[in-house]
Amino acid sequence: MPTYEKNVIDAAKNMARQSLTVSTWGNISVRDPKTGRIYPTPSGMNYQKCVEDDIVVFNAQGKRVKGKRKPSIEKDLHLHILQRNPWVNAIIHTHALHSSILAAAHQSLPAITEEFAQTLGQAAPCSEYAIPGTPLLGENVSKVLEAGHRAAILPNHGALVAGEDIKIAFRSCFALEKGAEIYIRIKSMGLEPKVISPDDVDHMHRFFRNSYGQ
Repeated sequence: MPTYEKNVIDAAKNMARQSLTVSTWGNISVRDPKTGRIYPTPSGMNYQKCVEDDIVVFNAQGKRVKGKRKPSIEKDLHLHILQRNPWVNAIIHTHALHSSILAAAHQSLPAITEEFAQTLGQAAPCSEYAIPGTPLLGENVSKVLEAGHRAAILPNHGALVAGEDIKIAFRSCFALEKGAEIYIRIKSMGLEPKVISPDDVDHMHRFFRNSYGQ
């Protein structure tokens, strides 16, 4: 069975391959729900060249228990969210193009596609601004998740998606980025995107989470 370190590395490579980030920006963390240990990506490393020993491991209280590398500069962002939101076991912080455009405009993203409604629910709100790498960023983004959302737009920065596991988080990332692209394209046509009604969003979100698939 793959280790959590390998799962994080594989996820980071996938994030880069899928153009959800550029260069060494963007970061990922996963939590082992049994032990509470947290595994963030390392800082400033080419994810394609990372090995398991490059992953730093923290306990549930945020104390380093393994590894010598510097963790992501957004370590505090990940730790704060994981400590405040027990349902979250995977976080993907992206710098994808279209969600980053919304971030630069300080725009929230409503549910305008069914994939978005199914995976993310009503909206990905834009959080309050904070400088990258600061504890305040974690506080601001965690407020969005604690309000019942599964994703946030980070102003002038990028986006963040949370999930119960890394597969769910990735699926939500793709829905977020597709929704952002469609939203921007509609706006560029001089039109207003049509938001799906809250009742329909709730229905699709419940069905997807409880009944979709095998």
